[in-house]
Amino acid sequence: MIAIDELHKSFGSVRALKGVSFTALDGRITGLLGPNGAGKSTTLRTLATLLKPDAGGGRVDGHDILRESLEVRRRLGVLPHSAGIYPNLTGRENINYFGALHGLAPALIEQRVEELLTLLEMRDFADRRAKGYSQGERLKVAIARALVHSPRNVVLDEPTTGLDVMATRALRSLVRRLRGDGHCVLLSSHVMQEVGELCDDVVIIARGVVVAQGTPEEIRQRSGTATLEDAFVNAIGSGEGLE
Repeated sequence: MIAIDELHKSFGSVRALKGVSFTALDGRITGLLGPNGAGKSTTLRTLATLLKPDAGGGRVDGHDILRESLEVRRRLGVLPHSAGIYPNLTGRENINYFGALHGLAPALIEQRVEELLTLLEMRDFADRRAKGYSQGERLKVAIARALVHSPRNVVLDEPTTGLDVMATRALRSLVRRLRGDGHCVLLSSHVMQEVGELCDDVVIIARGVVVAQGTPEEIRQRSGTATLEDAFVNAIGSGEGLE
């Protein structure tokens, strides 16, 4: 489980986060939805202990993101926006390397790599150098790196950006499987269709604050609109919130 509590973060005179709070539960997909520049990536980078908040904090499976950052990293699998992979390594070598960074024993790394190659259907390209990969193949390697240490919590920052239809469908299938296995999945996106199809719960951020949260149906009902898209437009436009 992921819990974010009153996060504040500024970059110079720009206040990126102004008291963001929400919870993402195990066995559910939580969508972090908002326009570009809303604060989604800053929230996720702070959660992943890559940024230190100016105020507030959060917990991952009960572990504090400030005081227990190493334990938090062990419990998170993070796919950052536009995640790069090492082009001169093969897909298998990329995954092996991240397993070693997480301190896994060589035998366990080998076992996890084999499991992920099967799960993500990577065997056709896993032993080729990554510099020749398609966008979909690069994404699969990046996801495998994020999952190699078997984290219970998975954070995906705009994972379908630049993917074709088939790669997007494969990713959505994987996300649903993670939910079915009891993982906590936190997915950031600005694509309404993606959030509507995948997410059990939605948190809408605009201008660094949470303006709506709940199930898609709850948000729609509170806004008095016919669709989640209309509710989203109302929430980010008014800034008054739909709590």
